[in-house]
Amino acid sequence: MSDSNTTDFTNPSTFILMGIPGLEAAHVWISIPFCVMYAIAILGNFTILFIVKMEKSLHGPMYYFLCMLAVTDLVISTSILPKMLSIFWFNSREINFSACLIQLYVFHCFSGMESGIFVAMALDRYVAICDPLRHATTLTNPVVAKIGLALVLRGGILVLPYPLLLRQWPYCRTNVIPQPYCAHMAVVKLACADIRVSSYYGLFVQFCVMGLDVIFIVMSYTQILRVIFSLPTKDARLKTFGTCTSHLCAILVFYIPSLFFSLTYRFHQNVPRHFHVLITNVYYLMPPTLNPLIYGMRTKQIRGRLLRIFTHKGT
Repeated sequence: MSDSNTTDFTNPSTFILMGIPGLEAAHVWISIPFCVMYAIAILGNFTILFIVKMEKSLHGPMYYFLCMLAVTDLVISTSILPKMLSIFWFNSREINFSACLIQLYVFHCFSGMESGIFVAMALDRYVAICDPLRHATTLTNPVVAKIGLALVLRGGILVLPYPLLLRQWPYCRTNVIPQPYCAHMAVVKLACADIRVSSYYGLFVQFCVMGLDVIFIVMSYTQILRVIFSLPTKDARLKTFGTCTSHLCAILVFYIPSLFFSLTYRFHQNVPRHFHVLITNVYYLMPPTLNPLIYGMRTKQIRGRLLRIFTHKGT
């Protein structure tokens, strides 16, 4: 394809993904940790799904939500990593305009779903600790299925205007995206039109998803901690709090880097572009990579099932 960086055009057929701008010579080396993280994400999340499916004792709300989280992490990582690695390994920078819109829709849709799943997990912990006698009757399988469906609909509907609006804008500046995947604001900035509608709607979605989800999680854990500190013995408090540690670790992995990314994005004038792009890519891969490790190591039932599998294989 001819270089179209400076050519005026209205409807580009392709975009050019730059990978990590300024570090093109190191793309092969940069690909190694990303490839390792992707392999861990694939293996770890499929292992979680396999163990929950095979272990009857894990067929409960907490582990159903964990399976939803594993599927979401698989989709998020697979939506961006294969194309990213093709850029690093084969210099395959072109992406079709429609494929770019599909990529950003899937990526943002499932990112919103992941945030909602953490809210559902917080709800599960809240009911289990604050109202344990009604846990089994409150979070039944149909209720869990309805929660999952609501999360899918919320993510799909809220993000749907992203590609619809982007398809309507004219593009006359450049078709070069200075990162290795298509993201909403990265594509919006290429449009030569009044993009305030897309920008404001993006902020609205961030508030409806991240903002409200964080508020609900904080409210849930406020009540959970109140109940934990009211328990009579230290052992009871530690044991009850221990059932929340995996969820809390996963929340920190998801939301704290997101806050850091948002701050660097807003004040990136003093941050080198290659550092900003690199740290953003690491952030998006951290939850899919670390979540199965967190739940695998911190959850007794999953850890026990894994040990039995390896013990039988060794025998």
